[in-house]
Amino acid sequence: MSMLQFLIAVDVTVVNIALPSIGADLGVDGHSLTWVVVGYTITGGGLLMLGGSLGDLLGRSRTLLVGTALFAAASLLAGLAPSFPVLVVARLAQGAGEAIALPAAMATIVLMFPEGPRRSRALSVWAAVASCGLVLGFALSGVITAHLGWRWIFLISVPFTLVVLVAALVLVQADRPASRERARPDLPGALLLTACPLLFAYAAVEAGEPGTSAWVSLAALAGAVLAAAGFVRVESRSPAPLVPPAFFADRARVRANLTTMLLSGSLSTSFLLFTFYLQDRLGIGPLGAGLTMLPLAVALIAASVLVPRLLGGWGARTCVLAGLGAAAGAMTVIAFVAALDAGAAWLLPAMLLIAAGMGFGLVGLQYIAVGGTTDEDAGIASGVQRAADQLGGAGGVAVHVGIGFSPAVHAGDPFLIAAVLAIGGLAVGAVVISRSPATEVQAPAE
Repeated sequence: MSMLQFLIAVDVTVVNIALPSIGADLGVDGHSLTWVVVGYTITGGGLLMLGGSLGDLLGRSRTLLVGTALFAAASLLAGLAPSFPVLVVARLAQGAGEAIALPAAMATIVLMFPEGPRRSRALSVWAAVASCGLVLGFALSGVITAHLGWRWIFLISVPFTLVVLVAALVLVQADRPASRERARPDLPGALLLTACPLLFAYAAVEAGEPGTSAWVSLAALAGAVLAAAGFVRVESRSPAPLVPPAFFADRARVRANLTTMLLSGSLSTSFLLFTFYLQDRLGIGPLGAGLTMLPLAVALIAASVLVPRLLGGWGARTCVLAGLGAAAGAMTVIAFVAALDAGAAWLLPAMLLIAAGMGFGLVGLQYIAVGGTTDEDAGIASGVQRAADQLGGAGGVAVHVGIGFSPAVHAGDPFLIAAVLAIGGLAVGAVVISRSPATEVQAPAE
């Protein structure tokens, strides 16, 4: 299960360093390359809660196998993609595979280990593996792209995914599907939840595409609004909604998830800005870019250790505000470095601030988003928070990078425009979360 988690986590960050190489090989500019990132995260976040429902209805072991097989097939297609549209389709399928497999994998772990120290230890390993996957994605991408080519960042995961499939068949005990009397999964709601950010991202990206009619973007934006309205309507009438309407009665959770989307959008944008500046502006190769971003990886590990210890004394809301401030500081540094055409070393403060933004901001928001949950709604709260993280990251990249790197929209420095848009989102997040009550957090045991 942890190997699957590692492969999926790596796929979130491994494409960042490889984007310029993908664009050069397939004839796509940095503006359209955002689809390689947002396609994966949107389908992964939009279908995530449907994946959890499928696990309950069809059985966790069967759902785990289906999702893992889909992820493997999509990885193979991405590595062999003859054109950019095929690569984007493969990334969409990878996200769908993640959304189906991950909830079943986590549920398998929870049910295999009894509540108490053994389950806590198992979930700690699960979380640590995910963090390592995100961190190592940067370094692995540079090494693989430089020595094997960008296609191998996808192909290399195929044999390991096959190992996961065989191990799941041998080691995971088959379970029975739920009774047919159980309410069917909310498939219309899941499709609308995925269609809304996809149409929104299409509107943002295509708005800056030279030669594209403004009516195309407006039609996509209108479609996104209609999908959002349709989702609310479907959820209010569904016997088994993905997000029960009562969930929105807790304003603290709603604010936390909204702020999560805004913060994740800025953090995901920063990864692309680092990549584009190092490779496109400074001309550093993929291996050099990957090595240059190692301080960010190390700082992320340090933040994951430090932040839980500070939460108890600071409170979750204060940690979130600190994270938002750190991310805004990072964007300011990126804008100044780009304006001055400074060297790669000047990005180090921005990398450290991004690590602090992720550590303080996302961890604090997670505490608020799942605070006060019970056995009945803990799964829903966790699923919504993770979906907000992924969908917010994808939406932020589409808006900040899509508009920032669109010469048809403006004539300014793309790094400056993207940074200013991200800072605006962070400011809105700070206002939203400031209206939540301070959240006390129990300090972890030594």
